[in-house]
Amino acid sequence: MSGTDHLVLSARDARGVLTLTLNRPQAFNALSEGMLAALQEQLDALRADDSARVLVLAAAGKAFCGGHDLKEMRAQPSLGYYQRLFAQCTRVMLSLTRLPVPVIARVHGIATAAGCQLVAQCDLAVASSEARFAVSGVNLGLFCSTPGVPLSRNIARKQAFEMLVTGDFIDARQAQARGLVNRVVEPGALDAEVERLVASILAKPRVAVAMGKELFYRQVELGLEAAYESAGQTMACNMMDETALEGVQAFIEKRSPRWGSST
Repeated sequence: MSGTDHLVLSARDARGVLTLTLNRPQAFNALSEGMLAALQEQLDALRADDSARVLVLAAAGKAFCGGHDLKEMRAQPSLGYYQRLFAQCTRVMLSLTRLPVPVIARVHGIATAAGCQLVAQCDLAVASSEARFAVSGVNLGLFCSTPGVPLSRNIARKQAFEMLVTGDFIDARQAQARGLVNRVVEPGALDAEVERLVASILAKPRVAVAMGKELFYRQVELGLEAAYESAGQTMACNMMDETALEGVQAFIEKRSPRWGSST
């Protein structure tokens, strides 16, 4: 066990659904160096786990995540330190995208600055109707440049830039309308809604979801022709997998697919 384990709580069920819970409630789950290290440790282990199916990213206390730990940042004002810190954060964010399983953000309370970045970087997000989102660093003189990367890949450019340049909050329904979150429910229904999304994913073959996720993020950065070429190659390889062959055969024979428990 590392000294950072208590900062991120880990739970896993028999289905291969892993829940990581940010656990600095007294600090609004700010992403300290220790928190980032604990997250990275968990994500690295998950990437090598072939039995994992879904990751749910949750948080303890009243907030999802208030961004970076500003007290920690202010205590070490040097360019080298800040470069290392933001590189550490970037590695965590990219690790979420590079996981072979879908990542669902379970959002309640506020998600600000790097906390909003965390929501945007997850593949999917389910939010409480009481959740609020902002990239508010500009209010402190620090433009949220790194949060702007996934934010501008989730919502329209002018909406993203308005959030970045004003630091203003948007509510959960606005976040859903803009594409930052998938679903919004009343606070008491948050866990049930996350479970509905999880169950839908678990009903699909793991290999198809993993191949699809990897292709999804790769193709969005390509030109149209290259994206089609990459997608076509992925579909051809996917079609050769036994789960796809069985799924298509089941459709032809008008029956349910007989997928093994490992799919």
